[in-house]
Amino acid sequence: MASSELNSKSAALYQRAQKTLPGGVSRNTVLRKPHPLYADHASGFRVTDIEGAEYIDFSNNMASLLHGHAHPKIVGAVTEQLQRGSAFMLATEIEVQYAEYLCDRCPSFEKLRFVNSGTEAVMGALKASRAFTGRPKIAKVEGAYHGLYDFAEISQTTTPEVWGSKDHPRSVPVAYGTPASALEEVIVIPFNDAARAIAILDQHKNEIAAILLDLMPHRVGLMKIEPEFLLALRKWADENGALLVFDEVVTFRSEFAGAQSWYDCQPDLTALGKAIGGGFPVGVIAGRAEVMDVMNPLADKVLFPHSGTFSANPVTLTAGMAAMELFDEVAVKRINALANRLVTGLESAIEKTGIKACVTGGGSMFRVHFKEHSPRNYRETYATAEENRMVNLQLDHMFASGFLMINTCAGVLSTPMAETEIDAFVAAMEAGFRKL
Repeated sequence: MASSELNSKSAALYQRAQKTLPGGVSRNTVLRKPHPLYADHASGFRVTDIEGAEYIDFSNNMASLLHGHAHPKIVGAVTEQLQRGSAFMLATEIEVQYAEYLCDRCPSFEKLRFVNSGTEAVMGALKASRAFTGRPKIAKVEGAYHGLYDFAEISQTTTPEVWGSKDHPRSVPVAYGTPASALEEVIVIPFNDAARAIAILDQHKNEIAAILLDLMPHRVGLMKIEPEFLLALRKWADENGALLVFDEVVTFRSEFAGAQSWYDCQPDLTALGKAIGGGFPVGVIAGRAEVMDVMNPLADKVLFPHSGTFSANPVTLTAGMAAMELFDEVAVKRINALANRLVTGLESAIEKTGIKACVTGGGSMFRVHFKEHSPRNYRETYATAEENRMVNLQLDHMFASGFLMINTCAGVLSTPMAETEIDAFVAAMEAGFRKL
């Protein structure tokens, strides 16, 4: 457990940070009381902070690390590329190689563009959808997180006081000062409720460019999208001239070809990020060639001019390709089996301790809710004050026990983990349940 004493290295560093960084951090997710942890070094599934405390990492930088930290093959590949140069005003061979690899890996990828983050990938996919359809509006699921873009973040933090009825969810801003015009261009639909979603979409059928979907949205509750709901939206999009866009920034790690391989349904576009960068910032817009060609600079009329100084950065792509080649079908099957062992263990611990809780997730990801039954949508996931208190107590217990988790009481696995780490995690979670 990291020291919280006023004279600790972390406390002193946080005091310095508050003078130059808003809140003392560059991303809110690293905040914790009384100060953030500061990493010193890491290897595999272990992270050591600047106080010398060691943790088993079940956060993996918000699901972006497939192989934990400092995997030798990725480190070696990146080191070699750095010695050749880190960025050029020229194209590089790795850009072509990695594009070919990703297109071979997922059937719905015919062409793609590299960008620099998941947020940028979602932004580009929505702009491409507008360019292709000539329409302005985006439909998205209530509570779903898709990054920082005004039109993608609407209603991701909505609350009972403002979220409106189930039949007419309101478009609620996240950031103060969001233009009213942005709210008007985003249609909010409930998750896993086809009848209500279609009724809402029908009111805007000639205006919607794209339906944006995460197949297992973390903030909605980290539960899988139900096939009937997904197929209903695919059918509606086809019949009404809209595109279906998958946000697989988080979920592409779920299967060899992404979470979309769980379903008999292909998207028109997919946004990728996180794990495909091998530990470096990355994004990809991928999909149907006809749609992707709105970015084609050789066309007679370029509908969506696109560029970016660090897009297709060779260091990122080298790391990403090394990571994804290591994450082959055998590795995917193994890590998902470990995740299943973990979930089964947690469910057994819940039953043994009698605590009111449940587990959602899929692939190599999971989330614990302090609710008796698994939620199906954002409104059912929305935590009461008491449930939030229990989440925080459990996270503090796990932190004190030497485990890092995501602050929703969620976690992700990495390939260096084995049954020993899984069973130790489950045992620590069970001890926390008993304390609660």
